[in-house]
Amino acid sequence: MADITKDQVKHVANLARLAITDEEADYYADKLGAIIEFAEQLNEVDTEGVAPTTHPVPLINVLREDKPVPGLDRDLMMKNVPEHEDGMVKVPSILD
Repeated sequence: MADITKDQVKHVANLARLAITDEEADYYADKLGAIIEFAEQLNEVDTEGVAPTTHPVPLINVLREDKPVPGLDRDLMMKNVPEHEDGMVKVPSILD
């Protein structure tokens, strides 16, 4: 297991402004050591001929092409509003 000391854990906790007990420092030293050991195992994997990737699944743009389309028919829309004037929809005033 990678050697992470209790003092190193306390130092990092202090930098992060975290208060931890000695028992917690021991616990996290063991856990962080196990994580580092696992990460070191990845260095043993043969990656010769494997292209670097940023994502394991190929991503494609799923958005449709942006095409202008005609808007709503103003006369038809004005038939459905309760009150309008000069081609504009009238709404209640919210400011004095």
